[in-house]
Formats: sequence, structure tokens, C-alpha cells
Amino acid sequence: MLLRDLFATWDESRILRLAMDHVAAAGPHTAEAGYLLEAGGELVPSAGNRQEHALMVQSKVRDLAGRDGSVAVPGRRGGQALALRGIEGLHGYLVVTSRSRPTGTERFLLATLIRHTAAALSVAFAHRCRREEAAELHALRQERASLQRQLVTVVGELAYRQAVRGLTADVAASGGGEEAVTRALHGLTGLPALVEDRFGRLRSWAGPSRPDPYPEPDPVRQNALLIAAAREAGPTRIGGRLIALVRPHGEILGMLALIDPRDEADEHAVLALEQAVMSLAPELAHLRNQAEVELRLHRELADDLLAGTDEASAYARSEAVGHDLHRSHYIVVVRWSDLVADDSFAQAVGRAASAVGMRSLLTRGAENVVLLADDRPHAGALYEALALDTGAPSGSIGVSARCDSPDDFPQHYQEAQRALEVLRHSRKQYGMMFFDLLGLYRILGPGTNLRELEAFVREWLGQLNDYDARNRSTMTETLARYFDCGGNYDETAASLSIHRSTLRYRLQRIREISGKELTDVEDRLNLQVATRVWKIVLGGSG
Repeated sequence: MLLRDLFATWDESRILRLAMDHVAAAGPHTAEAGYLLEAGGELVPSAGNRQEHALMVQSKVRDLAGRDGSVAVPGRRGGQALALRGIEGLHGYLVVTSRSRPTGTERFLLATLIRHTAAALSVAFAHRCRREEAAELHALRQERASLQRQLVTVVGELAYRQAVRGLTADVAASGGGEEAVTRALHGLTGLPALVEDRFGRLRSWAGPSRPDPYPEPDPVRQNALLIAAAREAGPTRIGGRLIALVRPHGEILGMLALIDPRDEADEHAVLALEQAVMSLAPELAHLRNQAEVELRLHRELADDLLAGTDEASAYARSEAVGHDLHRSHYIVVVRWSDLVADDSFAQAVGRAASAVGMRSLLTRGAENVVLLADDRPHAGALYEALALDTGAPSGSIGVSARCDSPDDFPQHYQEAQRALEVLRHSRKQYGMMFFDLLGLYRILGPGTNLRELEAFVREWLGQLNDYDARNRSTMTETLARYFDCGGNYDETAASLSIHRSTLRYRLQRIREISGKELTDVEDRLNLQVATRVWKIVLGGSG
């Protein structure tokens, strides 16, 4: 019951009184005085004391400096000052006397009462601190609000407008750039200010409460946000933000925003945001133009290297764009079946390559994006990063063998293309394929005599191809799939979406039409190679 009462109140004086009232229950003890430690460090007698005793022993208790100790109480025996210590330190003292020598059990009960009292005082102390902090915070907020109102009154509308118009000069004086704009905007409004690129990635933040890490943008949500903001002539409020688009000449280059979840921004903040956008637009336009020039130089160098250029010029131009062409390189060809190889996809490839630590030159063709990487790509890393960035796993990447000289780039470019085509026509289709792991398909790459390959395919598959052409059937494809599945009937039937008995019938017809035996080692080897050449080199035709 006492324990419940001690922790049922946050009044420190009441806690001490309860303890004093129950001292006698612990043995031959009498509570003579109780003290609480005030904020200034002074021990103050609590209500319920025997005042004459409290005043007489107060100085002696103070001299104990937080320790337990004996004190002389006039007319009493066994006087002790027991410190009430919590985890925060000393909360006060309880002075008791004993009519007789207490037993071990009675001393234990008294010590337990002291510990529980100190714990209850710790809880009350913590609660009081929270109340005081909350009151102080409220007072500070009230003071801040009052100061803000006074500031607006004193400075006035004209002074604020002049300060806003001076934002451009402040930005220029600090060297310009996105950081200077967001700092100036935060200083004017008191709200966190940020700049994002058009894809929703953070470029600059000024003020408190910056998320760490900054959330990855959702392309669909970001596009919807840009459309909603573009409908407005000026800043617009979306999701706790006051947003203004940076769009010189109509093209959206980024977004400037104030974080304002409590709707504190007024017309002055809107004015400041509009002026900040005007200051930021030339900077983002300059960065955009600079990036386009750098990208064009990278692409032109990459294109010339893939087509073939003289070595001296290649080295000089690579140094000019900051790329070390003296390192060994690998040609990486990227194609995503669900995405067009446009500038947007090329940028996604560049981001993914940077994310996995690839240093490269980048260009693109009609169907593929090509990287000239200065190190062998980690198996699967680029594919996984790009699949995550695009949200689509339907991609294929071909990687050449190592290229030690710029003169070899055209040949290795063909190797990467061959690796890509082998992967795309394989059962796996998606992922990464390295040319030096192609095995047999390396001899079926560029440079092989196409006429001889066509003749080889004609010799071994001609009758099947003719039969398919006349009957609009798929005997050659069935045979190719049978070999792809390692001769497994169940896998082959499942991949063709036909019944096992239908597959047996087709294989029997293939034997009859072609005159070849699948059980014969030589026939089986030549037929398997012929189907791969037919599918990979000839594109499944002829």
C-alpha cells in the first residue's frame, strides 16, 4: 500500500511526508526531520517536520554533503541523517532516531523505505523536469512568436520586400550556386529550404530536420507532382511543402521548396521563394548546359573509339574529358526490352554505373547504350542496379573481353554485341553475359564467314526449315528448344507449352523430315550447333 502511494503522486513534499509517516512501521524509529534539495542546491525543511529539530540539525545535515551520517538530535538517541539519492543525484534527507537498537530486519526495512522513497522522488523529479522544460519551451515559443510579430511591425512590408530583392545580391556575393540560394531563402523565411532535380533527388538543403538518408524518389509520384506544380503560375502547396518549379524557357530543370508542414508560410515567404527561383534559374541552366557539353564530348569520344580512331588523338581527347584511357577497358552493351534507348535511359545507365563504382565513357545507339568501362564489371552488379533504378528486370548486358589498346575497341565492341545477342537468344535472356565465357559461341562471332555458316545450317536444317515454311510449323524451333533444355522432355514441353506426347510426335517427325538421328553422337552435335547458329547468328531465319 505504501509503495503504491509513494509512486501515485508527483508531489515531492507529499512523498517525503508519506515516508516520515511510515518510519515507525520499520522498527523503533522516529522521523525527526525531512529535507528536500531545491534547484539552487539548498536543503529546505519539508512540511510535517518537527520544526525545532529540523532547524537545529539542518546545518549538520548540510555538512554531510550527500553522505549518510550520524547527527545529534537533542533529547533523542541514535540520530541518523539518511540521504535520499536517485540516479540524478541527491534529492534530500530523512533524519530518524531510534528508541532502542534496531535488529537486522528492522535496519533492512528502514533501508528499503529509504530506497523506495528515493526512487519515488526520482520519478517525481523527472516529471517536474519535463513540466519545467515544457513550460520553458512554451515560453520560448511565445517569445519567438512575439519577437516575430515585433519584427514584422518594425521592419514593415517595404523593408521585407527590399530584403527579398536583395537575395540576388547576397547569392552573387557568396559565390552563387544552389547552396547560396537555399541558405538565403532559409535565412529570410526561417523555414527549411531545399533544391531537388527534376527527378526528385536532393541537390541542396538549408535549415534543420533534413532527412538522413534522403528518401529515394518514386518516378510515378514525382511525375504527378511536377504536373500538378506546372499547372500553377507561381508557388503551390503540395504535401507540406511550398513548391516553385525552376523552368527557364519552359523546361523544368528542378524544384525549389520550403518545408512548411504547419502552413506557416505567408505572402512574404511566397515572395522570397519567387525571388529565389529567379536567382536559381540561371545557375541550373548553366549547370545543365555544362553537363550537356561534357556529355556530348564523352559521347563523341566513345563513338570515335568504337568506330576506330588514331591512338594519339584518342589519348589526348580522353585526358581533356578526364578519362584515363591508358587503363584496360571493357566494352559493355546494354539493352532493355521494355525501354527505348533514349537519353533518359542513357542517364539511368550512367546512374547505375556510378552507383556500382564503374568509371566509364557512355554513348548510345538506336537500340543500345554502350559503356567503355576502365575495369571488368562485377558479374550482375550493373544489371541489378539498373533493374532497381528502372523498376524493370527485362534487360540484357553484354561485356567484351579485356581491351588493352584503343585500336582494339571496334573488335571488342563486336564481342560485347555478340555476348548480348547470345544472352538474348538463350533461355535465360536477362542478366549479364561476358564474351570470354561464351565458349563455342566465341567462334560464331563477328568475322566468321557468314556464307559458310549459312551453308552449314542449310545442310543440317534445310529440310526442316523448308517444311516449316510450307506448313507454317515450328519444327526447327522445337529442335532448338529441345537442345536448350538439355534433351529433357518435361522441360522442353513446358517451355513450348505443349503436352509431352505432342513433343514426342514432333521429334519423331523431325527425324523423318531431316533424316538425322538424335541418338547419333555426330548428328546430335551438328544439329545442336546448327540450331544455335540458326538462332544466334542468322537470327532464326534461313
